[in-house]
Amino acid sequence: MENGQRHTLHINSNIKNNVVQFLLKHSQDGVLARGAVMEAADTFNISRKTVYRLWKSAKEQMQRGEPAIMEGKIRGYQHADRLDLDEEKVRNLYILERSSLRKMAVKLNVSKSTIGSWVKQGKLRPHTNAIKPALTDMNKLARVRWSLSQLQPQIADGKVPYQSMQNIVHIDEKWFYMTKSSDRYYLLSGEEEPYRSCKSKRYITKVMFMCAVSRPLFGSEGQTLYDGKAGIFPFTEVVPAQRKSKNRPRGTMETKAIHSVTKPVMRDCLLHKIIPAIKAKWPVWASKEIYIQQDNATPHITAMDPEFQAIANSDGFKIHLICQPANSPDTNILDLALLQSCHHKPLIEYSSVCKLASEKSYKCRGGNGYKVPHINKDRLERTVGLPNVVEVEENVVREVLEYLQMPENNDGSMYDIGPLSNAFGL
Repeated sequence: MENGQRHTLHINSNIKNNVVQFLLKHSQDGVLARGAVMEAADTFNISRKTVYRLWKSAKEQMQRGEPAIMEGKIRGYQHADRLDLDEEKVRNLYILERSSLRKMAVKLNVSKSTIGSWVKQGKLRPHTNAIKPALTDMNKLARVRWSLSQLQPQIADGKVPYQSMQNIVHIDEKWFYMTKSSDRYYLLSGEEEPYRSCKSKRYITKVMFMCAVSRPLFGSEGQTLYDGKAGIFPFTEVVPAQRKSKNRPRGTMETKAIHSVTKPVMRDCLLHKIIPAIKAKWPVWASKEIYIQQDNATPHITAMDPEFQAIANSDGFKIHLICQPANSPDTNILDLALLQSCHHKPLIEYSSVCKLASEKSYKCRGGNGYKVPHINKDRLERTVGLPNVVEVEENVVREVLEYLQMPENNDGSMYDIGPLSNAFGL
Protein backbone atom coordinates (compact mmCIF):
# COMPACT_ATOMS: atom_id res chain seq x y z
CA MET A 1 0.00 0.00 0.00
CA GLU A 2 1.31 3.46 -0.94
CA ASN A 3 1.92 5.93 1.86
CA GLY A 4 -0.57 8.40 0.42
CA GLN A 5 -3.31 5.73 0.48
CA ARG A 6 -2.82 4.42 4.01
CA HIS A 7 -5.91 4.82 6.19
CA THR A 8 -5.21 6.48 9.54
CA LEU A 9 -8.60 7.03 11.17
CA HIS A 10 -8.94 3.62 12.90
CA ILE A 11 -5.51 3.06 14.52
CA ASN A 12 -5.91 1.77 18.05
CA SER A 13 -3.93 2.93 21.08
CA ASN A 14 -1.61 -0.09 21.13
CA ILE A 15 -0.35 0.54 17.61
CA LYS A 16 0.13 4.24 18.33
CA ASN A 17 2.14 3.50 21.45
CA ASN A 18 4.21 0.95 19.55
CA VAL A 19 4.97 3.59 16.92
CA VAL A 20 6.05 6.08 19.61
CA GLN A 21 8.30 3.50 21.28
CA PHE A 22 9.82 2.68 17.90
CA LEU A 23 10.57 6.37 17.28
CA LEU A 24 12.04 6.86 20.77
CA LYS A 25 14.48 4.03 20.09
CA HIS A 26 15.51 5.73 16.86
CA SER A 27 15.93 9.21 18.30
CA GLN A 28 18.56 11.06 20.36
CA ASP A 29 17.80 14.23 22.35
CA GLY A 30 14.44 14.62 20.56
CA VAL A 31 15.92 14.31 17.08
CA LEU A 32 14.89 11.35 14.93
CA ALA A 33 17.51 9.35 13.11
CA ARG A 34 17.60 9.65 9.34
CA GLY A 35 15.04 7.35 7.72
CA ALA A 36 13.23 6.60 11.00
CA VAL A 37 9.94 8.04 9.82
CA MET A 38 9.91 6.04 6.59
CA GLU A 39 10.90 2.87 8.43
CA ALA A 40 8.12 3.35 11.01
CA ALA A 41 5.56 3.96 8.25
CA ASP A 42 6.57 0.76 6.45
CA THR A 43 6.75 -1.28 9.63
CA PHE A 44 3.29 -0.32 10.96
CA ASN A 45 1.62 0.22 7.55
CA ILE A 46 0.63 3.81 8.21
CA SER A 47 1.34 7.08 6.41
CA ARG A 48 4.33 9.30 7.09
CA LYS A 49 2.02 12.16 8.07
CA THR A 50 0.57 9.96 10.80
CA VAL A 51 4.08 9.16 12.06
CA TYR A 52 4.96 12.86 12.18
CA ARG A 53 1.73 13.67 14.09
CA LEU A 54 2.43 10.92 16.63
CA TRP A 55 6.01 12.10 17.10
CA LYS A 56 4.89 15.72 17.52
CA SER A 57 2.32 14.73 20.14
CA ALA A 58 4.86 12.58 21.99
CA LYS A 59 7.44 15.43 22.11
CA GLU A 60 4.82 17.84 23.48
CA GLN A 61 3.97 15.40 26.26
CA MET A 62 7.63 14.87 27.14
CA GLN A 63 8.25 18.63 27.21
CA ARG A 64 5.48 18.93 29.81
CA GLY A 65 7.12 16.20 31.84
CA GLU A 66 4.47 13.64 31.02
CA PRO A 67 5.02 10.11 29.73
CA ALA A 68 4.59 9.72 25.96
CA ILE A 69 1.33 7.69 25.99
CA MET A 70 -1.13 7.84 23.05
CA GLU A 71 -4.83 7.42 23.82
CA GLY A 72 -7.93 7.48 21.61
CA LYS A 73 -8.11 7.57 17.83
CA ILE A 74 -5.97 9.71 15.59
CA ARG A 75 -7.89 12.64 14.21
CA GLY A 76 -7.61 13.47 10.56
CA TYR A 77 -6.02 16.63 9.30
CA GLN A 78 -8.10 19.73 9.96
CA HIS A 79 -7.89 22.68 7.58
CA ALA A 80 -7.30 25.87 9.52
CA ASP A 81 -8.33 27.96 6.49
CA ARG A 82 -11.64 26.15 5.76
CA LEU A 83 -13.99 28.51 3.89
CA ASP A 84 -17.56 29.16 4.97
CA LEU A 85 -20.38 29.66 2.48
CA ASP A 86 -21.50 33.28 2.13
CA GLU A 87 -25.24 32.75 1.62
CA GLU A 88 -25.93 36.42 0.94
CA LYS A 89 -23.36 36.45 -1.84
CA VAL A 90 -24.99 33.37 -3.38
CA ARG A 91 -28.45 34.98 -3.24
CA ASN A 92 -27.13 38.01 -5.12
CA LEU A 93 -25.95 35.84 -8.01
CA TYR A 94 -28.09 35.84 -11.15
CA ILE A 95 -29.71 32.45 -11.77
CA LEU A 96 -27.62 31.79 -14.90
CA GLU A 97 -24.47 32.39 -12.85
CA ARG A 98 -25.42 29.32 -10.79
CA SER A 99 -25.76 26.92 -13.72
CA SER A 100 -22.44 25.12 -13.11
CA LEU A 101 -19.82 24.62 -10.42
CA ARG A 102 -17.24 26.39 -12.54
CA LYS A 103 -19.35 29.55 -12.93
CA MET A 104 -20.17 29.68 -9.22
CA ALA A 105 -16.52 29.15 -8.29
CA VAL A 106 -15.52 32.17 -10.39
CA LYS A 107 -18.28 34.40 -9.02
CA LEU A 108 -17.66 33.40 -5.38
CA ASN A 109 -13.88 33.53 -5.81
CA VAL A 110 -13.33 30.00 -4.49
CA SER A 111 -12.13 26.77 -6.07
CA LYS A 112 -14.45 24.37 -7.88
CA SER A 113 -13.68 21.66 -5.32
CA THR A 114 -14.87 23.98 -2.56
CA ILE A 115 -18.21 24.38 -4.34
CA GLY A 116 -18.39 20.60 -4.66
CA SER A 117 -17.73 20.21 -0.94
CA TRP A 118 -20.56 22.60 -0.11
CA VAL A 119 -22.88 20.53 -2.29
CA LYS A 120 -21.87 17.32 -0.47
CA GLN A 121 -22.41 19.03 2.88
CA GLY A 122 -25.90 20.09 1.87
CA LYS A 123 -25.14 23.80 1.93
CA LEU A 124 -25.92 24.02 -1.80
CA ARG A 125 -28.70 22.02 -3.42
CA PRO A 126 -28.52 20.87 -7.07
CA HIS A 127 -31.78 21.50 -8.91
CA THR A 128 -32.92 20.56 -12.41
CA ASN A 129 -35.41 23.17 -13.56
CA ALA A 130 -38.15 22.25 -16.04
CA ILE A 131 -39.92 24.91 -18.06
CA LYS A 132 -43.70 25.00 -17.61
CA PRO A 133 -46.47 25.93 -20.05
CA ALA A 134 -47.49 29.59 -20.00
CA LEU A 135 -51.02 30.03 -18.63
CA THR A 136 -53.52 32.78 -19.29
CA ASP A 137 -56.15 33.82 -16.72
CA MET A 138 -58.73 31.79 -18.64
CA ASN A 139 -56.41 28.77 -18.59
CA LYS A 140 -56.09 29.00 -14.82
CA LEU A 141 -59.84 29.22 -14.24
CA ALA A 142 -60.42 26.28 -16.59
CA ARG A 143 -57.82 24.23 -14.70
CA VAL A 144 -59.56 24.94 -11.39
CA ARG A 145 -63.00 24.05 -12.74
CA TRP A 146 -61.62 20.90 -14.36
CA SER A 147 -60.07 19.78 -11.07
CA LEU A 148 -63.31 20.44 -9.19
CA SER A 149 -65.29 18.50 -11.79
CA GLN A 150 -63.21 15.42 -10.91
CA LEU A 151 -64.50 15.45 -7.32
CA GLN A 152 -67.45 13.44 -6.08
CA PRO A 153 -70.26 15.71 -4.75
CA GLN A 154 -70.11 14.33 -1.23
CA ILE A 155 -68.36 15.22 2.03
CA ALA A 156 -67.25 12.65 4.61
CA ASP A 157 -65.22 13.40 7.74
CA GLY A 158 -64.03 16.73 6.39
CA LYS A 159 -62.78 15.16 3.15
CA VAL A 160 -64.00 15.25 -0.43
CA PRO A 161 -63.08 12.15 -2.52
CA TYR A 162 -62.03 12.23 -6.15
CA GLN A 163 -63.78 10.17 -8.79
CA SER A 164 -62.41 6.63 -9.01
CA MET A 165 -61.48 7.07 -12.72
CA GLN A 166 -62.59 3.49 -13.38
CA ASN A 167 -64.60 4.56 -16.44
CA ILE A 168 -62.09 7.02 -17.96
CA VAL A 169 -59.97 6.00 -20.94
CA HIS A 170 -56.95 8.22 -21.59
CA ILE A 171 -55.72 8.60 -25.16
CA ASP A 172 -52.67 10.41 -26.50
CA GLU A 173 -50.17 10.30 -29.36
CA LYS A 174 -46.50 9.50 -29.07
CA TRP A 175 -43.60 9.41 -31.54
CA PHE A 176 -41.50 6.27 -31.29
CA TYR A 177 -38.10 6.07 -32.98
CA MET A 178 -37.19 2.70 -34.44
CA THR A 179 -33.77 2.92 -32.76
CA LYS A 180 -31.40 5.43 -31.16
CA SER A 181 -28.14 6.77 -32.51
CA SER A 182 -26.40 5.59 -29.35
CA ASP A 183 -27.57 2.97 -26.89
CA ARG A 184 -26.13 1.08 -23.91
CA TYR A 185 -26.19 -2.68 -23.35
CA TYR A 186 -24.62 -5.02 -20.81
CA LEU A 187 -22.86 -7.96 -22.41
CA LEU A 188 -21.10 -11.01 -21.10
CA SER A 189 -17.32 -11.18 -21.23
CA GLY A 190 -16.36 -12.16 -24.77
CA GLU A 191 -19.94 -11.80 -26.07
CA GLU A 192 -20.19 -10.33 -29.57
CA GLU A 193 -21.32 -6.72 -29.74
CA PRO A 194 -24.62 -6.09 -31.58
CA TYR A 195 -24.30 -4.46 -34.99
CA ARG A 196 -26.79 -1.70 -35.83
CA SER A 197 -26.81 0.42 -38.97
CA CYS A 198 -28.88 2.96 -40.85
CA LYS A 199 -28.33 5.19 -43.86
CA SER A 200 -28.25 8.40 -41.82
CA LYS A 201 -28.25 8.96 -38.07
CA ARG A 202 -30.02 12.28 -38.63
CA TYR A 203 -33.07 10.63 -40.19
CA ILE A 204 -33.92 7.63 -38.04
CA THR A 205 -37.31 6.17 -38.92
CA LYS A 206 -40.05 7.16 -36.51
CA VAL A 207 -43.72 6.22 -36.26
CA MET A 208 -46.53 7.90 -34.33
CA PHE A 209 -48.70 5.68 -32.15
CA MET A 210 -52.03 6.32 -30.44
CA CYS A 211 -52.21 4.80 -26.96
CA ALA A 212 -55.41 4.15 -25.01
CA VAL A 213 -55.32 3.04 -21.36
CA SER A 214 -57.65 3.08 -18.40
CA ARG A 215 -57.47 2.12 -14.76
CA PRO A 216 -57.10 -1.65 -14.24
CA LEU A 217 -59.45 -3.71 -12.10
CA PHE A 218 -58.28 -6.26 -9.53
CA GLY A 219 -60.08 -9.00 -7.66
CA SER A 220 -60.29 -9.49 -3.91
CA GLU A 221 -57.17 -11.65 -3.95
CA GLY A 222 -55.16 -9.26 -6.14
CA GLN A 223 -55.76 -11.08 -9.43
CA THR A 224 -56.03 -8.89 -12.53
CA LEU A 225 -59.59 -8.80 -13.83
CA TYR A 226 -58.95 -6.10 -16.43
CA ASP A 227 -55.48 -4.78 -17.22
CA GLY A 228 -56.68 -1.41 -18.54
CA LYS A 229 -54.71 -1.68 -21.78
CA ALA A 230 -57.17 -0.87 -24.53
CA GLY A 231 -54.40 -0.88 -27.12
CA ILE A 232 -51.66 1.00 -28.92
CA PHE A 233 -52.23 1.74 -32.57
CA PRO A 234 -49.68 2.92 -35.17
CA PHE A 235 -50.51 5.64 -37.66
CA THR A 236 -49.62 3.70 -40.79
CA GLU A 237 -51.13 3.05 -44.17
CA VAL A 238 -50.76 0.35 -46.79
CA VAL A 239 -49.86 1.81 -50.20
CA PRO A 240 -48.55 0.29 -53.47
CA ALA A 241 -44.85 0.73 -54.24
CA GLN A 242 -44.35 3.41 -56.88
CA ARG A 243 -41.12 1.97 -58.28
CA LYS A 244 -39.66 -1.47 -58.67
CA SER A 245 -36.51 -2.56 -56.87
CA LYS A 246 -34.47 -5.71 -56.43
CA ASN A 247 -36.57 -6.51 -53.34
CA ARG A 248 -40.09 -6.25 -54.86
CA PRO A 249 -41.87 -5.33 -58.10
CA ARG A 250 -43.73 -2.11 -58.68
CA GLY A 251 -47.22 -2.09 -57.18
CA THR A 252 -46.38 -4.33 -54.18
CA MET A 253 -48.42 -3.25 -51.15
CA GLU A 254 -46.17 -1.76 -48.44
CA THR A 255 -46.84 -0.42 -44.94
CA LYS A 256 -45.75 3.21 -44.62
CA ALA A 257 -45.82 5.59 -41.67
CA ILE A 258 -48.28 8.49 -41.79
CA HIS A 259 -46.21 11.56 -40.94
CA SER A 260 -49.07 14.08 -41.26
CA VAL A 261 -51.80 13.14 -38.78
CA THR A 262 -54.84 15.17 -39.78
CA LYS A 263 -58.38 15.28 -38.40
CA PRO A 264 -59.69 12.60 -40.81
CA VAL A 265 -56.80 10.31 -39.82
CA MET A 266 -57.49 10.92 -36.13
CA ARG A 267 -61.24 10.33 -36.62
CA ASP A 268 -60.56 7.05 -38.42
CA CYS A 269 -58.26 5.87 -35.61
CA LEU A 270 -60.79 6.76 -32.91
CA LEU A 271 -63.83 5.29 -34.64
CA HIS A 272 -62.35 2.14 -36.18
CA LYS A 273 -59.56 1.23 -33.74
CA ILE A 274 -59.90 2.76 -30.29
CA ILE A 275 -63.67 2.50 -29.72
CA PRO A 276 -63.91 -1.09 -31.08
CA ALA A 277 -60.96 -2.09 -28.87
CA ILE A 278 -62.64 -0.53 -25.81
CA LYS A 279 -65.92 -2.32 -26.52
CA ALA A 280 -64.15 -5.65 -27.07
CA LYS A 281 -62.03 -5.50 -23.90
CA TRP A 282 -64.33 -3.64 -21.50
CA PRO A 283 -65.50 -5.87 -18.58
CA VAL A 284 -69.09 -7.04 -19.00
CA TRP A 285 -69.99 -6.15 -15.38
CA ALA A 286 -68.57 -2.61 -15.54
CA SER A 287 -70.57 0.52 -16.34
CA LYS A 288 -71.03 1.09 -20.07
CA GLU A 289 -70.88 4.86 -19.63
CA ILE A 290 -67.28 5.65 -20.54
CA TYR A 291 -65.36 8.91 -20.87
CA ILE A 292 -62.48 9.19 -23.34
CA GLN A 293 -60.10 11.93 -22.21
CA GLN A 294 -57.91 13.64 -24.81
CA ASP A 295 -55.82 16.80 -25.01
CA ASN A 296 -56.54 19.84 -27.13
CA ALA A 297 -54.44 18.93 -30.17
CA THR A 298 -55.74 20.49 -33.40
CA PRO A 299 -56.38 17.16 -35.24
CA HIS A 300 -58.61 15.84 -32.43
CA ILE A 301 -62.31 15.72 -33.18
CA THR A 302 -64.97 17.24 -30.92
CA ALA A 303 -67.56 15.44 -28.83
CA MET A 304 -70.31 16.69 -31.18
CA ASP A 305 -68.86 14.93 -34.23
CA PRO A 306 -71.84 13.08 -35.81
CA GLU A 307 -69.81 10.02 -36.84
CA PHE A 308 -68.45 9.72 -33.31
CA GLN A 309 -71.93 10.07 -31.80
CA ALA A 310 -73.27 7.26 -33.98
CA ILE A 311 -70.60 4.74 -32.98
CA ALA A 312 -70.20 5.88 -29.35
CA ASN A 313 -73.88 5.33 -28.55
CA SER A 314 -74.24 1.84 -29.99
CA ASP A 315 -73.95 -1.73 -28.67
CA GLY A 316 -75.27 -0.64 -25.27
CA PHE A 317 -72.37 1.76 -24.68
CA LYS A 318 -72.59 5.48 -23.94
CA ILE A 319 -69.15 6.91 -24.68
CA HIS A 320 -68.35 10.58 -24.09
CA LEU A 321 -65.39 12.52 -25.45
CA ILE A 322 -63.87 15.07 -23.05
CA CYS A 323 -60.92 17.44 -23.42
CA GLN A 324 -58.56 18.32 -20.61
CA PRO A 325 -57.78 22.01 -19.97
CA ALA A 326 -55.41 23.74 -22.36
CA ASN A 327 -51.70 23.80 -21.42
CA SER A 328 -52.26 21.20 -18.69
CA PRO A 329 -50.14 18.09 -19.28
CA ASP A 330 -50.17 17.38 -15.54
CA THR A 331 -53.88 16.49 -15.71
CA ASN A 332 -53.36 13.71 -18.24
CA ILE A 333 -51.97 10.34 -17.21
CA LEU A 334 -50.41 9.80 -20.63
CA ASP A 335 -48.48 13.06 -20.39
CA LEU A 336 -46.77 11.87 -17.19
CA ALA A 337 -44.25 9.80 -19.17
CA LEU A 338 -46.74 6.92 -19.05
CA LEU A 339 -45.98 5.76 -22.56
CA GLN A 340 -42.39 5.15 -21.51
CA SER A 341 -43.16 2.96 -18.52
CA CYS A 342 -46.91 2.46 -18.07
CA HIS A 343 -46.80 -1.26 -18.67
CA HIS A 344 -44.44 -1.75 -15.73
CA LYS A 345 -46.28 0.25 -13.04
CA PRO A 346 -49.84 0.21 -11.69
CA LEU A 347 -52.00 2.94 -13.21
CA ILE A 348 -53.10 3.99 -9.70
CA GLU A 349 -49.69 5.61 -9.24
CA TYR A 350 -50.23 7.92 -12.19
CA SER A 351 -53.87 8.66 -11.39
CA SER A 352 -52.78 9.64 -7.88
CA VAL A 353 -50.19 12.01 -9.32
CA CYS A 354 -52.85 13.63 -11.54
CA LYS A 355 -55.13 14.12 -8.55
CA LEU A 356 -52.38 15.49 -6.33
CA ALA A 357 -51.46 17.92 -9.10
CA SER A 358 -55.10 19.02 -9.19
CA GLU A 359 -55.10 19.52 -5.42
CA LYS A 360 -52.00 21.70 -5.63
CA SER A 361 -53.61 23.63 -8.48
CA TYR A 362 -56.44 24.65 -6.13
CA LYS A 363 -54.06 26.47 -3.82
CA CYS A 364 -52.28 28.16 -6.74
CA ARG A 365 -55.65 29.32 -8.16
CA GLY A 366 -55.09 27.25 -11.29
CA GLY A 367 -51.40 28.06 -11.67
CA ASN A 368 -48.68 25.47 -12.21
CA GLY A 369 -46.01 26.83 -9.86
CA TYR A 370 -46.21 23.92 -7.44
CA LYS A 371 -44.48 20.67 -6.60
CA VAL A 372 -46.42 17.43 -6.59
CA PRO A 373 -45.71 15.78 -3.21
CA HIS A 374 -44.65 12.18 -2.80
CA ILE A 375 -47.34 9.85 -1.47
CA ASN A 376 -44.87 7.19 -0.27
CA LYS A 377 -46.26 4.48 -2.53
CA ASP A 378 -43.68 1.88 -1.48
CA ARG A 379 -44.53 2.34 2.20
CA LEU A 380 -48.27 2.27 1.51
CA GLU A 381 -47.92 -0.96 -0.46
CA ARG A 382 -46.07 -2.57 2.46
CA THR A 383 -48.60 -1.42 5.07
CA VAL A 384 -52.19 -0.51 4.21
CA GLY A 385 -51.95 -0.71 0.43
CA LEU A 386 -52.35 1.95 -2.24
CA PRO A 387 -55.53 4.04 -1.86
CA ASN A 388 -58.29 3.42 -4.36
CA VAL A 389 -59.50 7.01 -4.06
CA VAL A 390 -57.52 10.15 -3.21
CA GLU A 391 -59.18 12.78 -1.00
CA VAL A 392 -58.85 16.53 -0.56
CA GLU A 393 -59.61 18.74 2.45
CA GLU A 394 -63.15 20.11 2.62
CA ASN A 395 -62.01 23.63 3.55
CA VAL A 396 -59.74 23.78 0.47
CA VAL A 397 -62.61 22.88 -1.85
CA ARG A 398 -64.96 25.37 -0.19
CA GLU A 399 -62.41 28.15 -0.49
CA VAL A 400 -61.93 27.47 -4.21
CA LEU A 401 -65.67 27.27 -4.86
CA GLU A 402 -66.14 30.66 -3.17
CA TYR A 403 -63.30 32.00 -5.29
CA LEU A 404 -65.13 30.90 -8.46
CA GLN A 405 -68.35 32.55 -7.21
CA MET A 406 -66.77 35.96 -7.80
CA PRO A 407 -68.15 37.67 -10.94
CA GLU A 408 -64.70 38.18 -12.47
CA ASN A 409 -64.01 34.45 -12.18
CA ASN A 410 -67.13 33.24 -13.98
CA ASP A 411 -65.58 32.19 -17.29
CA GLY A 412 -68.52 30.06 -18.45
CA SER A 413 -66.31 26.98 -18.66
CA MET A 414 -67.69 23.76 -20.08
CA TYR A 415 -66.68 21.82 -16.97
CA ASP A 416 -69.76 21.28 -14.79
CA ILE A 417 -69.26 21.84 -11.07
CA GLY A 418 -72.96 22.35 -10.27
CA PRO A 419 -73.43 19.12 -8.23
CA LEU A 420 -70.35 19.90 -6.16
CA SER A 421 -71.50 23.47 -5.51
CA ASN A 422 -74.91 22.15 -4.40
CA ALA A 423 -73.23 19.73 -2.01
CA PHE A 424 -71.50 22.70 -0.35
CA GLY A 425 -74.67 24.79 -0.35
CA LEU A 426 -73.29 27.39 -2.75
